[in-house]
Amino acid sequence: MSANNQSNGSGVHKKKSLILNAFVEMCSGHQSPGLWKHPQDQSANFNDIEHWVELAKLLEKAKIHGIFIADVLGGYDVYQGPRNLDPAIRSAAQWPVNEPLAVVPAMAAATKSIGIGVTVATTYEPPYHLARRLSTIDHLSKGRFGWNIVTGYLDSAARNLIGKEQPLHDNRYEVAEEYMKVMYKLFEASWRDDAVIKDVKKDMFSSPDRIREINHVGKYYNVPGPHICQPSPQRTPLLLQAGTSKAGKTFAAQHAEAVFVAGHSPSVVAQNIAEIRKMAHEQFGRDPHSLKFLAMFCPVIGETEEEAVRKFEDYQQYGSIEGALALFGGWTGIDMAPYGDDEELRQVESNAIRSAVEAWSKSSPGIAKWTKHTVAKHITVGGLGATPVGTPSQIADEMQRWVDEADVDGFNLPYAIFPSSFEDICNLLVPELRKRGVFHEDYEVPGGTYRENFYSKAGQKLTLPEHVASTYRWKAGVDQADAPIPE
Repeated sequence: MSANNQSNGSGVHKKKSLILNAFVEMCSGHQSPGLWKHPQDQSANFNDIEHWVELAKLLEKAKIHGIFIADVLGGYDVYQGPRNLDPAIRSAAQWPVNEPLAVVPAMAAATKSIGIGVTVATTYEPPYHLARRLSTIDHLSKGRFGWNIVTGYLDSAARNLIGKEQPLHDNRYEVAEEYMKVMYKLFEASWRDDAVIKDVKKDMFSSPDRIREINHVGKYYNVPGPHICQPSPQRTPLLLQAGTSKAGKTFAAQHAEAVFVAGHSPSVVAQNIAEIRKMAHEQFGRDPHSLKFLAMFCPVIGETEEEAVRKFEDYQQYGSIEGALALFGGWTGIDMAPYGDDEELRQVESNAIRSAVEAWSKSSPGIAKWTKHTVAKHITVGGLGATPVGTPSQIADEMQRWVDEADVDGFNLPYAIFPSSFEDICNLLVPELRKRGVFHEDYEVPGGTYRENFYSKAGQKLTLPEHVASTYRWKAGVDQADAPIPE
């Protein structure tokens, strides 16, 4: 598991200023099931608002770009299933989990520049209602909010929210496409930039002729509008997404500004990144490098390699095999319970399991036999992403390898234990990255919006001109007749 010092085959590095996001969820352990038991871990304090405020302050001090708060709306009930929550409940495998939007205003109030992104699913909430919630958070955070768009993947959530199993995968994306049109119409087209005038003499707060209904009539949604909120600093929050299916790639190529990818080695994600960039350019007319890809990456850092290895081995002894298999079941839909403890997973009938194991084996060639226990052990520290172990210099080398080989733009950083993993990133890794000239000394726009600091571009509060959201924008000074709403 140790990080290596290799560059790409040509020896030429791609020099990028990295985007770093912390990756958390309002639960214990998150991507490292069972590590809530570690004596130094404080992730079980997720119910306390101070827990989140202190995290935001720690990360902003190190000038981390953003905090991404993942979310699920149901339990992981595939392992030893069907509909068996017991393994997740016992191990605290993303259970219990709180509503993430609620904590964002407190984190934003305690900071000035760090962005905060939150997962919200399109499948279970009317777009008119969600647009109001997201615009409100963007206002309260002064434009430092990001929306991770998901369609949902857990049947346990669907049963509780819509009373039936999850809609088919591609159908969820078809619905999400229309959902985004409604959101863009509400965020961008319903109010003119200068609709709020606050004219005391005219006794007029907002100008009625600069606010309009959107009158969306579609296959899945009928939303007359207008948007109930005035335009927020970013209008449309920074858009995050994490889909690598065919439908997910198309969705990301059109809508995403940041794309989260996960794999234990660069080779696992490189092709997906190249395909989405190409699709964004050829099908949607976007600059392919305006999409920023962030790889999930859980470094275990020590001042010496020996210290890092000791930490990793210490963490592993607290990992929950049951919790890891519960998470694996939810992530993949595959119940590993029927397989024997010593059964070689390369030989089973499931193509999904075999392909996952092949990917892992390439990044960890020292493991002779892949069993469900080996897979679970692999997941206990860092989940399905990479878990490099080493000194700050070794970790930085490994990050550079991901940039060289997979063309990532940065990293989504979960923790092994909370908050020590983040303290090591801030105090050990960030100085090394700065020394190499691949991480900023300060935010490009202190006090700016998430999008400005994400793109390192002052004034870039709104989506880029070639992004689909910009085609909906009702600009200041433009008559309504000259600003038709795209269908």
